[in-house]
Amino acid sequence: MQMNTLGRTDIRVSRISLGTMTFGCQNTEAEAFRMMDVAWEHGVNFFDSAEMYAFPADPETQGLSEQYLGAWINARGRQSDEVVATKITGPGGRFQHIRGGDLKFTRAQIADAVDNSLARMGIDHIDLYQTHWPERNANYFGKLGYTHDPADTDWTPIDEVVRGMEDVIQAGKVRAFGLSNETSWGVMKHLEAAGDGPARVVTIQNPYNLLNRTFEVGLAEVAIRENVGLFAYSPLGFGALTGKYLDGLAPTNSRLDLFPDFLRHFKPRGVEATRRYVDLARRYDLDPAVMAIAFVNSRPFLTSNIIGATTEQQLLTNLSAEAVTLEDDILSEIDEIHADIPNPAP
Repeated sequence: MQMNTLGRTDIRVSRISLGTMTFGCQNTEAEAFRMMDVAWEHGVNFFDSAEMYAFPADPETQGLSEQYLGAWINARGRQSDEVVATKITGPGGRFQHIRGGDLKFTRAQIADAVDNSLARMGIDHIDLYQTHWPERNANYFGKLGYTHDPADTDWTPIDEVVRGMEDVIQAGKVRAFGLSNETSWGVMKHLEAAGDGPARVVTIQNPYNLLNRTFEVGLAEVAIRENVGLFAYSPLGFGALTGKYLDGLAPTNSRLDLFPDFLRHFKPRGVEATRRYVDLARRYDLDPAVMAIAFVNSRPFLTSNIIGATTEQQLLTNLSAEAVTLEDDILSEIDEIHADIPNPAP
């Protein structure tokens, strides 16, 4: 397993990491343990959670992902090279059950959220702590254009967010700070506020896959020049790039079957692009999921690629992409498809 460094820290992480958002909803605790065991055996040392998980947000399952992750860590004894990431929930109408509904990124809320996550996991520090999405109005979660709202002023100043992260880092509760679902402006303002201090951003966790390469437009340069690598989520585009949903299929207990309202990746142009990528993979005798993950792995701005799975066989398929290097001919054909159908599922 290739290992990469988180920003300017000395923290080393596997190029493939395991996302845990299905733990507590689609996966039982026993299944979660097995998934983490298999990932660890294949060289994965980086595990990502969030205080709002399991996905989708539900008061009944909130916090279970962190609980299962922490229980697994404590059952086997924490390893020196194990890296745990989690996130503080941002504002939104669906999340009022979290921390009493006060979801700003103030110093007090950051401290409270960190303490809650540590208690759920039963560990003494978090390696990478991230804001889950911006508190301010911005273009994320499928929004390509930015519409400015002059009335959008009720959000925590970025300087205060950084000071809050410095507090928990200096207290020894967090080792490094990252962002998620952020924009180029947001990353640069956080870097400006942090300077060379302990809360300098080390990663940005944004969506990146064959159906959504919007990260390349502005954030790729920021990631490389500022050493704030991509912590890529959804490399399979909600499972679309496996090809299993083509021709209107929705296998029983698949994400699309369980959550039919999440259709960002299944609009006509997205389906057309998916079919072309799946056909390309099969022409080169590659599993479509393996090609999609290997493509993300090949990007020069990547720090770690977050895979997810609900079955052991899916996990093994996804992990096998670590051993695959895509040929130049395949990469050229991928770029041709992208040029014809750019970013159909941002």
